[in-house]
Amino acid sequence: MVGHLPAHHADRIQAAITSDAAAKSALVASWRRSSALHQLDPAERKSPRRLTETELREARQKIEPLLAAAGPSLDRLYLAVGGVGCCVLLADRDGVPVERRGAPSDDETFHSWGLWTGSVWSEDSEGTNGIGTCLVEQRALTIHRDQHFFTRNTALSCTTAPIYDHEGNLVAALDVSSCRADLTEGFANLISMAVIDAARRIEAENFRLSFPTARILLAPTIDKSVGALVAVDADDLVVGATRSARQALGITPDCLTRPLPAVDLFGATRGEPENLAHAERSVLQRALARADGNVTAAAQVLGISRATLHRKLKRLDVSRTH
Repeated sequence: MVGHLPAHHADRIQAAITSDAAAKSALVASWRRSSALHQLDPAERKSPRRLTETELREARQKIEPLLAAAGPSLDRLYLAVGGVGCCVLLADRDGVPVERRGAPSDDETFHSWGLWTGSVWSEDSEGTNGIGTCLVEQRALTIHRDQHFFTRNTALSCTTAPIYDHEGNLVAALDVSSCRADLTEGFANLISMAVIDAARRIEAENFRLSFPTARILLAPTIDKSVGALVAVDADDLVVGATRSARQALGITPDCLTRPLPAVDLFGATRGEPENLAHAERSVLQRALARADGNVTAAAQVLGISRATLHRKLKRLDVSRTH
């Protein structure tokens, strides 16, 4: 029976891609791309192509800032899934894992399957698979066992989520893979939640590191996403936004080419036109708060006399609450 598996899998794929299922199924659409667009044969037994050490080093250098941001999240994700025979892979935009976490006792097995740094898992090279198909479709997904295009990959279960950089561009994919025969689809769904959460945390940390001098604000979103972040400079102008924040707040690339007040973006002054009096009142309130209500200390910070500050407080009806 085992000997008939390659032919059976290949026949199943061929039957699916010649039907009208591709219009209804993202999986079959990927199989069709693998066959028709990339000219791949599901019965191909050759192992995944691997980069040279020099090529891998260059690939790592291209996304070095992201690797620095991803380290802690990769470690936490591996602690969550490593004990059940999974490895964690961070692949670049070309589908090449450039960072990995795995148990040493599983290294030989994963290396033989190509679940290793330097292997090429792009869809045009490996057909339908977690990393490659995630990068093509730009969405989180699981390719479980015989959902893979190549017969030789049907023992794998791969759960992957896309990662976007600080400008909202697709830059990497985070993957958890296993070749355990007892890994069920239900458990793969639980892994998917962990992978998506880790991907969003990597994006958030990379975003913070990309705007080291800015204030980072969490944008209000329906799903309360931790990845919907906005960077604001010292003048309260928006200088950056994650992909999630751009989608939630309607921020286009053009918006960030010109000054964009954060207060306008979040709609806090809608119906309340801003004026100099409001701005001055806010400055005074902040100075008093920082001085713990001490007028003399606040006046010194503002560079004005105590008497001038008193007049301003009275004119703007600012009460001393400390």
